[in-house]
Amino acid sequence: MHLIVVTQYHRDVLTSEHPNFPHPVLSTRCADFGADLSEFDGEDDHVHLLTQYPPQAQVPRLANSLKGVSSRRLRQQFQARTHRNHLWSPSYFAVSCGGAPQSTTREYVENQRHSS
Repeated sequence: MHLIVVTQYHRDVLTSEHPNFPHPVLSTRCADFGADLSEFDGEDDHVHLLTQYPPQAQVPRLANSLKGVSSRRLRQQFQARTHRNHLWSPSYFAVSCGGAPQSTTREYVENQRHSS
């Protein structure tokens, strides 16, 4: 699954000091759901996550759990600017990557911060 999460009001909250910070936290949360976080990258106002998850995992619960734990940890460690203690927008974009080779999707996610 390719999951995209956007910051509240598209504010540039994520800076170069913490682009990879949530990766271990998110990997652990994915493991709690039986999922695997394959790739994580993004820009200042959104992140891309590439996950492999079992059929019994509920995508909305997984996405909201990832948003919750990453928001909490970023606010605790970096005092990230938030709007009323909400780092992420309430919505997210999740799409199955079943038809595309995982290498293609992984390359797309890896190049997010580096694209112009």
